[in-house]
Amino acid sequence: MYKSVIENQRKNFSEAVEYFHLEAGKIRTGRANPSLLENITVDYYGTKTLLKQMASINAPEPRTLIIQPWDKGSLVNIEAAVRESGLGFNPVNDGQVVRVNIPPLTEERRKEMAKVLNQKAEEGRIAIRGVREDAWKKIQDLAEEGTISEDEKFAAKDALQKVVDEYNKKIEEIKEKKEKEIMTV
Repeated sequence: MYKSVIENQRKNFSEAVEYFHLEAGKIRTGRANPSLLENITVDYYGTKTLLKQMASINAPEPRTLIIQPWDKGSLVNIEAAVRESGLGFNPVNDGQVVRVNIPPLTEERRKEMAKVLNQKAEEGRIAIRGVREDAWKKIQDLAEEGTISEDEKFAAKDALQKVVDEYNKKIEEIKEKKEKEIMTV
C-alpha cells in the first residue's frame, strides 16, 4: 500500500531534478551553450516572445553562438534583447544572423558561478525534501487509519529515504558535471 504512495511521488521528485537541471543549464560556463540565450524575451511586433520560439540558436564554435531568426526583420530587436539581457554579451548583427561571442570567464567570475550553482542545487534538495515530507505525511496517515501496520510504516520510511537518496544523487551528479564545466578554463 505504501509503495503506491512512494511511486506516486516519483513524478514530483523527477520534476524537482528536472527543474534543477534546467536552472543549471542557464548558468554560464566558459563555453557557448544555446541554453544561455533561449529564454531571453524579444519585442517581436509588440509582443514579448522567447528567442527560442523565433530563431534557431547554434554553437558552431566553443566561444560563439549564432542566432538565425526565421524573420530577418527581427534581427535588430534580437540584437537589442541580447545586449540588454544582463548577461554581458555584445552581439553583432551582420544582416543575416546575430553573432554572440562568449568572453572567457575570470577566475573570480567562475567562483561566483559555482556559488550560484550550489545555491540552485540546494534549492533542488529543498524541493526533494518537501516532496519527501508530503509522502511521509501520507504514509503516517495510512498508519493512523490502520491501513498499514507500524512495521510497514517504518519499512515505508526506509524505502522513501532510498528514493530520496537516489534523487539527491542525481542532483549531485548534475551539479558536479556543471561545476567541472564552469571551472574548466
